[in-house]
This record gives sequence, C-alpha cells and structure tokens, in this order.
Amino acid sequence: MTMPNDPAQTWAIAVHGGAGTIERAQLRPEQEAAYRAALTRVVETGAAVLEQGGSALDAVEAAIHLLEEDPLFNSGRGAVFTAEGRIELDASIMDGATLAAGAVAGVTRTRSPLSLARAVMERSPHVMMVGAGADAFSVSQGLEQVEPSYFATQRRWRSLENFLKAHDLPVPAKPGGLDRPDPAKGLAHDEGKHGTVGVVALDTAGNVAAGTSTGGTTGKQWGRVGDSPIIGAGTYASNGACAVSATGSGEYFIRLTVARDIAALVELKGMSLQAAADEVVQNKLTALGGDGGIIAVAPDGQLAWSFNTSGMYRGRASAGGPVSVGIYKDET
Repeated sequence: MTMPNDPAQTWAIAVHGGAGTIERAQLRPEQEAAYRAALTRVVETGAAVLEQGGSALDAVEAAIHLLEEDPLFNSGRGAVFTAEGRIELDASIMDGATLAAGAVAGVTRTRSPLSLARAVMERSPHVMMVGAGADAFSVSQGLEQVEPSYFATQRRWRSLENFLKAHDLPVPAKPGGLDRPDPAKGLAHDEGKHGTVGVVALDTAGNVAAGTSTGGTTGKQWGRVGDSPIIGAGTYASNGACAVSATGSGEYFIRLTVARDIAALVELKGMSLQAAADEVVQNKLTALGGDGGIIAVAPDGQLAWSFNTSGMYRGRASAGGPVSVGIYKDET
C-alpha cells in the first residue's frame, strides 16, 4: 500500500489483535461483528491522533489502551492465566526516531502495561524491567494501579482449567474477580494458545513507532516470557527502515529476531516492506516451524501485514483513505 507523496499529509497506522486458528466456521456472525467493530474503534482512535498532528508514539499508546481494556483480546483485561492461576503481563514500545525503547515483563497491577513500558523508556535509564521491580517502578511513576483480579475473566479461567487438565497438571484455587460481568461473554473467540495486541504508526513528522502488549500463553510456567517485550523480536522501530509488531509463537520470534530481521531487509537490502515481511514470516518463520504474523509501517507510508496462520485480527488506515479491517487469510 503506497502513501501520498506529500509528507505533510502522510500518516498511517496498522493494528493487530493476535494471530492463530481463526476460521469462518468457528466465529458466529455476532462474534465476527464484535471483533470487526473493536478493530475499527482501535484504528480510528490511533488515526485521530495522527490526523491531528500527534506523534506516532502517542497514537500507538492510545490505540493499545483500547485493546488492553477490551476482554476480546489477550492483553490487560482479558489476559490469559499462568499455570499458577496468576495474570502476568508483558509489553514493549519503541521510538523509530531515536531508537529509544522500553519494555516490561511479568507485571501484575499496572492497568496499562504499554504505558509502563513507555515510562521505562522515557523516565528511566533502562530498557527492560520485570516482575516486582517493574511493578514498584510503576507505582513510583504514578501510573494507575488495579487489583490483579481486575484483569480476570471467567472465559480465560476455563481455558486454563482445560489446559491444565489436558496436561495432567494441578488446577490452582480460583482467584477473585471471576464473578464480575464480562462484556465480551459469548463474543470472544479462543484464538489458540497465544494471543497478543500491537500497533505500528507513522506520523506527519515522518517518525515511526511500534508497541506490543500481551498476557502471554495460557498455562505458562516458570516465569516464561515470550517475544512481545523483547526489542527486536516482537517489537522494533527505526526511521531508517520500518516499525514492526508481532504476534505468535514467541519462542520462534525470539530465535529469529523477527521484527529486526524485517527491518534489516528493508534497510540493508532495499526490499519493499511487504516483500521483507513475507520473506521472514512466510519463509523463515514457517521453515523453523513457528506460527504467527506481523504488522509493519515504513517512513514512506508503506503498510504491510503477513501471517502464516488461518487468521489474524488486523486493521489499518492511512491519510485520505478508509479504515480497513480483516480477520481471515483470504481477506486483503
């Protein structure tokens, strides 16, 4: 997708809500409608920031806030449970103009893990914080705190119970919060064992940014961390190449440094954004046995997405064009 030539009028945004086994036969019409409406709201929210001259970072944060608050998706409220019956959240963000980046893993009380990742980037000398230290830093920065039960949903608890029983693992005691009404009840679809949300954006100043947020994988053990908070794997942004956010089997994305690899093909080999994305996702990732997908945007306005699963919740918009959302493989 090519953008207008006038840089003063150029902005673009793409979002994803996770990739996995998502097929038409599995989604009822009301479920499909709910996801398309949610993706449209997220794209429109980020696009409004960009259209008003806001920064790519602000657009990424505003859009991911909505995704983290929507229990349809595996991030923030509605995230999956660990094997111990906890919710541990990961997120990262990167500024393509400066290569500044921030990431958090295993946080439990910050309402927006993505905002905490941005605080790490902008208000600390570090790139990544984890666990109790990240939670403490969040409090020190005045970010909104919630009880861990805030993130819990009955649907995700049932998924954990099924996972643990299938693997002959003990089921922990039920946490609080499961009796709270779930606005996504009857609408959410289990996209598989993993799910993530992400946003990439290009602003009218020519800067790109990327952000990713997730609850990880159902039943994860031993403090497992996937690719979402790993700069270069699940998230990367450089004005010299592109911005990328990934979703899928995190261990494979880490091993391939998927996000950075796409950027390197654009920057060093001069490949188009779509060609670079397809080379990494359809060829390298598939050959290694990993599944998932990415969204990406380049400073010249190219937008791309690529995934090797049956579906990926996704949407995009650019200056002067309509909002486009998709779910299934055969949608452009």
